[in-house]
Amino acid sequence: MGGTGATGIKLLRGLLERDERLKLIVRSRSKLPELLKNSPKVEVLEGNVLDMPEEELSLFLKDCRAVASCLGHSPDFKGIFGKPRNLVSGSVQRIAQAIAKSNPGKPVHFVLMNTAGNRYSDLGEKLLFKEKVITTLLRLCVPPFTDNIEAANYLREEVGRDNPYLKWVIVRPDTLLNADEVTAYEVHPSAIYEAIFNAGRVSRINVSDFMAELISDANVWEKWEGQMPVLYNAHA
Repeated sequence: MGGTGATGIKLLRGLLERDERLKLIVRSRSKLPELLKNSPKVEVLEGNVLDMPEEELSLFLKDCRAVASCLGHSPDFKGIFGKPRNLVSGSVQRIAQAIAKSNPGKPVHFVLMNTAGNRYSDLGEKLLFKEKVITTLLRLCVPPFTDNIEAANYLREEVGRDNPYLKWVIVRPDTLLNADEVTAYEVHPSAIYEAIFNAGRVSRINVSDFMAELISDANVWEKWEGQMPVLYNAHA
């Protein structure tokens, strides 16, 4: 999901470079680059996850061993304040339910792109008072922020770590930058910068590289399963 976005496109290219076969759910096939439209390793289902019949969604996901979501709201007035306000959390929930319905022989791996602004309470991450104030205002006034938090909470609290059908990693990039090439980056179990007033930086292509590694490399997945790692560009 979210394969036509700025990070999602990079993730799909990275997975193709790793010789993965892809199934894409996109709202508009026309936004895909020709590389993805014409590849024999890519199957595209056009539509909105929130509106798809459960049977169709479950059938499409049936043979998938991993699912990735870079889904997000458009950065314009309609995307931020319009409907659906539960675009990310609702889609994550529907995907999880469709996977359970397909009854996979092995748990499917779910990689969710989230935000470093979402603190991981299981590790005792806490916000400074000034951050709590801003975060409360964001949750009240910026629906996409709340949507992202609810998507992560659904995986953590509803799916949990012992689900027989689904295992997850919630990837939390800090402030996103544009870059053309993968560079050195750091992955931490917990945030090492303040989320709002002293944020770190990471390129979208580095985020996509880490997500691709989670999907393609069993050792990377084993290290981070059931966690919410935070990404930063490495300091030179």
